[in-house]
Amino acid sequence: MEITEIKKIGKGRRYYLFVNGNNEGDFESEILAKYQLKTGQEIDLDFLKKIKIENGDLAAFDRALGYLEKGMKSEKGIRDYLRGKGYPDECVDRAASKLKEYGYIDDSIFAENFIRTYSNSKGRRKIKYDLLAKGIDGEIIEEKLESIFEREDEEVLCTRLAEKYLKNKEVDQKTKEKLYRHLAGKGFSFDMISSVVRKVTNGRD
Repeated sequence: MEITEIKKIGKGRRYYLFVNGNNEGDFESEILAKYQLKTGQEIDLDFLKKIKIENGDLAAFDRALGYLEKGMKSEKGIRDYLRGKGYPDECVDRAASKLKEYGYIDDSIFAENFIRTYSNSKGRRKIKYDLLAKGIDGEIIEEKLESIFEREDEEVLCTRLAEKYLKNKEVDQKTKEKLYRHLAGKGFSFDMISSVVRKVTNGRD
C-alpha cells in the first residue's frame, strides 16, 4: 500500500490522506508529523488502522476542548457532542476519560456551578430535572442542592418571582391560575406555590 496523496483541508490543520488512490479520511497534522508521512511512502494495513485510531482519539479530544471553550459541560454533554460529530464510541470514551483525568470535566463542579447560576431563577425541582437531563448523578445533585440551596432561600425566590409576575397586573382568578402555572414551570412544589400565592395576593380572588 502506498500513500498517493496528502491534501490540506482548507486553512486548518487537517489533511486528507489518500492510499492507493483512495481517500482514507482526514488526519490531524500532528499525526502526519509524528509518523513523518509523505507521498510515495509504503505502509501496511495494520499501520493504517493504528494511525486511524490514534487520529480519532486526538481529533475527538481537540474537538472536545474547542467545545469546552464555549462553557463548562457535563460528561454527558461532551459525549453527546462528540457522538453527534460522528466520532466512534471508543474515541468518545477515551476522550472523556482524558478530559476527566486532566480536570476539564467534573460533574460535581458542573452541578455546583449550575445550581449557583440558576438558584436565582429556578426552583429545586426544575434545577434537579435539568441536571438529570444533563446526565448528572442524582446523589451529586441532592448533595449539592442541600449544601447550596436552602428551602428558605427557595421560598424567598418563589415569592420574588411571584411578585415580579404580578407587577402591574390585576389580581383575579385567571391571573392567579396563570401565576400557578408560571411558578410550577420554574420548578417549585405545589405546597410552596399555594403558600406564596396566598401571601402575595393577600387571599384576594
